[in-house]
Amino acid sequence: MTTIAFGSDHAGFELKQHLIERLRTQGYDIVDHGTDSTESVDYVGFCAAAARSVRDGDADFGIVLGGSGQGEQLAANKVRGARAALCNCLYTARMARQHNDANVLSIGARVVGVGLAEEIVDLFLTTPFEAGRHARRVEQITALEADF
Repeated sequence: MTTIAFGSDHAGFELKQHLIERLRTQGYDIVDHGTDSTESVDYVGFCAAAARSVRDGDADFGIVLGGSGQGEQLAANKVRGARAALCNCLYTARMARQHNDANVLSIGARVVGVGLAEEIVDLFLTTPFEAGRHARRVEQITALEADF
């Protein structure tokens, strides 16, 4: 069973709840790191927790959500081993998986509608990593973590 870890801020809360419900009906196991309402919160801890779940092997993928998705992606990427990609369209979702082996998806809940978000998530979760020349580049990106 594929496990997905979620984290969001208040702006991403409603989309997070929708996606969790939808993915559960599709048979995915969910780890919800919060937030738990539309009350204003700082997103950093929620998104980092989702990324840590992926890094630690407790989840296969992470999904982080906020107003634009920018800060959420940045927070997730500060976790060693996370490769978070901001994907507000289908093309970037496919390329993030095919070429970058992204393991955390970030979406801007104020940027995309629910229907498009569903399509982005589906594409992200089902697109395999092509490896080949892209594996060398992912290894180079991972090597940058040694600088920290």
